[in-house]
Amino acid sequence: MIAFDVQDMTCGHCVNALTKAIRQTDQEATVSVNRDTKRVQITSPLGTAVAFEAAIREAGYHPVQATNARAPAVARATGCCGSRG
Repeated sequence: MIAFDVQDMTCGHCVNALTKAIRQTDQEATVSVNRDTKRVQITSPLGTAVAFEAAIREAGYHPVQATNARAPAVARATGCCGSRG
């Protein structure tokens, strides 16, 4: 499993955009998103953390690779749905 903290994910549109970006990298990926913790978890036999991180960045978000042992990273929140800088 690969996990990212995405602090600038704030709404359902963000969840859909992230899921779409990840599935463009691997159509078979299982994507689990928790908006409360701002964590995206990906299970994929084909994709890599580097590839998924690049896809999330390309979608306009700022992922930080997460581990199960640490709390979600604190990152600059830049808003939602097109207002990211």
